[in-house]
Amino acid sequence: MATVDGMALGKDYATQECAVARALEVVGERWTLLVVRDAIYGVRRYNDFLVHLGIPRAVLSARLRTLTEEGVLERRRYQETPPRDEYVVTERGIALWPALRALGQWGREYVDDTRQRSFRHADCGGDVGPYGMCAGCGTLVPVPDVVMVPGPGLDPAPADPVSRALLRPKRLLEPLAPDPVQPAY
Repeated sequence: MATVDGMALGKDYATQECAVARALEVVGERWTLLVVRDAIYGVRRYNDFLVHLGIPRAVLSARLRTLTEEGVLERRRYQETPPRDEYVVTERGIALWPALRALGQWGREYVDDTRQRSFRHADCGGDVGPYGMCAGCGTLVPVPDVVMVPGPGLDPAPADPVSRALLRPKRLLEPLAPDPVQPAY
C-alpha cells in the first residue's frame, strides 16, 4: 500500500461526499480508463487488451472484473470449446466517452501535442470536437457515429496486432479484428 508521510493511503474515498470521488472508486485505478478507452475503440478480447496495453495479467483481470461488476463492460461468451469470453461496452461505459475525449484533449493541449488520433463524424466527415459536436454539421455525434482516424503521431509499423488494426480508420464500438500476422516491411 502506498504511503504519504508514513500514513497508509486508503483504497476508497469514504470520507468524500462527492460524485467525482464516487466515480473514481469505479474508474480511478491507473489502468482502468485505458481499458475502457480500448473497449470503446473496439477491443473486446482479453489477450488483445493484454498485448495492446502491456498491462500485467493480474491487473487486467482485476480491472475487467471490476468493470463488469460495475456494469461498465458486459462479459459475453463467443466460444464454447474451449470457453472464451469477450468484453463489450455497455451504455454505462459509453457514457464515459466524453470524459475520455476531454482527458485526451487536455493531454494533447497540456502534456504532449502529438496528434495520434482524430475523430470524425461518419455522416459528414466533420471533426468531432472535445464536447462531441461536429464542426461540419453542428450536430452532437452519438458515439457509434464517430470514426477514429489514425494521426501522424502513431508508429506506422507497431509490433502488436491491435495497434496495427488501429492504424485503419474505424467506427467506435465496432469490434476490432486484429490481424495476427506481422506485415513485412
